[in-house]
Amino acid sequence: MTEKKSPKKNALFPMRLNKYLAHSGVCSRRKAAELVKDGLVFYNGKVERNPAILVSRTDKVKYKGKIVKPSRNYIYLLLNKPKNTITTMSDEKGRKTVWDIVESKVQDRIYPVGRLDRNTTGLLLLTNDGSLTKRLSHPRYKVKKIYHASLDKPLKSEDMRKIEKGLTLEDGPVQVDSIEYVSDSPKTEVGITIHLGKNRIVRRIFESLGYEVIKLDRVYFGGLTKKDLPRGWSRFLSKQEVIMLKHFS
Repeated sequence: MTEKKSPKKNALFPMRLNKYLAHSGVCSRRKAAELVKDGLVFYNGKVERNPAILVSRTDKVKYKGKIVKPSRNYIYLLLNKPKNTITTMSDEKGRKTVWDIVESKVQDRIYPVGRLDRNTTGLLLLTNDGSLTKRLSHPRYKVKKIYHASLDKPLKSEDMRKIEKGLTLEDGPVQVDSIEYVSDSPKTEVGITIHLGKNRIVRRIFESLGYEVIKLDRVYFGGLTKKDLPRGWSRFLSKQEVIMLKHFS
């Protein structure tokens, strides 16, 4: 769905330059800050290298020679990401990206909330709502994610207890919310619930104990599920789902 903001005067302004670029659909706030620091953004006719400078409604911001303006129409698209798909908007090697899948459904540029690695499937939210993206991505809000992991060998009960207790990986301690065997399935099938957003965290948890993750599927994200959403398909969130996400975060 698209959510239209009520036209309140100066409701968005002033805002930081990197936020302005993100709301204009250029890229994420973090990437926008990099673009500004690299001297690629013009502010009132001059190169501006401070991403924190405040932009008012009457200021002019240009990127790649074009004036950019924040969108008031927010888009929330849920994708059941297929395998062999990159969680980026473009790929220099020409590999398939999530943008290749969804670009025909939207007119405004949207961006993924977090990442799934190339071979991980499942739920991925894409939006141009920078504020919601920032909150859903921050560990402070403990956004719940559930993964179904298929391992190369049965998970030993003692290793499950180690994961439950908490592990220390190369980048620090890792605590999962819960882990259990998938009902009526071999012990190679495991459900794991986390709120961390570290790179390849689920795969690395199992690899640290000598297991290889053959398949990894995210089946739940912040209250959203894959119900009636086949692999490779996407849908707009309902108004109720958007409200739920914002309330949750």
